[in-house]
Amino acid sequence: MKGSVLNRRHFIAAAACGPALWAFAAPAPPTGKTILILGDSLSAEYGLKRGSGWAALLAQRLAAQKIPAQVVNASISGDTTSGGRSRLGALLAQHKPAVVVIELGGNDALRGLPLSMTEDNLNQMTEAAQQAGAKVLLVGMQVPPNYGADYGNRFAALFGKVAQARKAAVVPFFLKGIADGPDPTRLFQADRIHPREEAHPAMLDNVWPELKKLLR
Repeated sequence: MKGSVLNRRHFIAAAACGPALWAFAAPAPPTGKTILILGDSLSAEYGLKRGSGWAALLAQRLAAQKIPAQVVNASISGDTTSGGRSRLGALLAQHKPAVVVIELGGNDALRGLPLSMTEDNLNQMTEAAQQAGAKVLLVGMQVPPNYGADYGNRFAALFGKVAQARKAAVVPFFLKGIADGPDPTRLFQADRIHPREEAHPAMLDNVWPELKKLLR
């Protein structure tokens, strides 16, 4: 995440949020594809009413465009790439997704985990999903300036690096136009880290172009 709207203290406060696993699946024909979202609080509708986050909006868009696909949201607030990696195998076996969206990494940064660990986890999750027959979309994140330019640049580059190595799709910055706008505070909740409901359509728009390609 990027910009003055966020700082390390707010990241740490967000990490204290307990896990809140939930799933959302939109009706789809039996032959429809399954999109599995493996994310953290940004995808788990933290602080929002159920059904108002970008994952639920995705299911609505798929239905509106008559794209035969369903969404399974397996996101957990506070999750890290290590947590996602440990959960992915069972989720792949249960849902047999055609597409896996990996939106993890921000909590790794706030906990000060080694970048090499985050990169390895992203690599392993991408490889596991691909070996299970799924296409993968990595959703990138950025960190506030107070983490330092070098760390911030290397962290942001991780997602593209893994995507290139694994021939996966990537969204460079999930909160583009939200955290880096002229007045980003208006689009965030009081904790200044979780986007408000009004921001989630833009989050979906950031993901949609790359995701739609994978559904062809």
